[in-house]
Amino acid sequence: MFQPANLRSPQDIARVAAASADALVVAAYGLMLPPAALQAGRHGAFNIHASLLPRWRGAAPIQRALLAGDRESGVSIMQMDAGLDTGPVLSRHPAPITPDDDAGTLHDKLAALGADAIVAALADVEAGRACPVPQPPSGETYAAKIEKADTRLDWKQPAVALERAVRAFRPLPGAYGLLDGEPVKIWRARVVEKAGEPGSVLHSGDDILIACGDAALAVSELQRAGGRRLSAKEFLRGHRLSAGARFS
Repeated sequence: MFQPANLRSPQDIARVAAASADALVVAAYGLMLPPAALQAGRHGAFNIHASLLPRWRGAAPIQRALLAGDRESGVSIMQMDAGLDTGPVLSRHPAPITPDDDAGTLHDKLAALGADAIVAALADVEAGRACPVPQPPSGETYAAKIEKADTRLDWKQPAVALERAVRAFRPLPGAYGLLDGEPVKIWRARVVEKAGEPGSVLHSGDDILIACGDAALAVSELQRAGGRRLSAKEFLRGHRLSAGARFS
């Protein structure tokens, strides 16, 4: 197996070219291919991209779609060029985003869709039936890489935005808030119509109800640093929270 770190050294490019591949296929690679690599396959290089291009070009299309509240995602089979996900598209395959989808379930849904799509696209390329279409000049959005700061919940934000963040960062790396100065990951939550000072605990029982900038989050599963994922009831057995306690 050959897994080069970045495909930039002449030796790496020579090794890829020596394989005499019909085409190079990339999925969630995270790096741009240099021009020499793009030309290493007889038919060029193709990307299985987890969005309906040109929406969500970049490193984290699944998470950004969930954070934005998109109702639809999908897979684009793109012929790669020197730009960042800017090449012409051979086919687009939409998929709905359900209210229960998180980054894990959406990834798996799009992975299965992409596997079928690339097989069909390569068959079209080999048969001379493929018709790559340039991406439209409007509608572009950028899916920036997820940084640790993105995963910290800002309780001044509306509850609906925070609930999306919980799903966008599940199963990895997890959205979190600070309780008594310590990080607590929030794994499952739903929006409820309650009001209070952002970050304050309004109620603790079957769920832990935390006020947000608009409405509140009813947190049903969470995890302290170094601990395991617990239901709200289990969490409260070892960490009593009174009304007025605060997530910062």
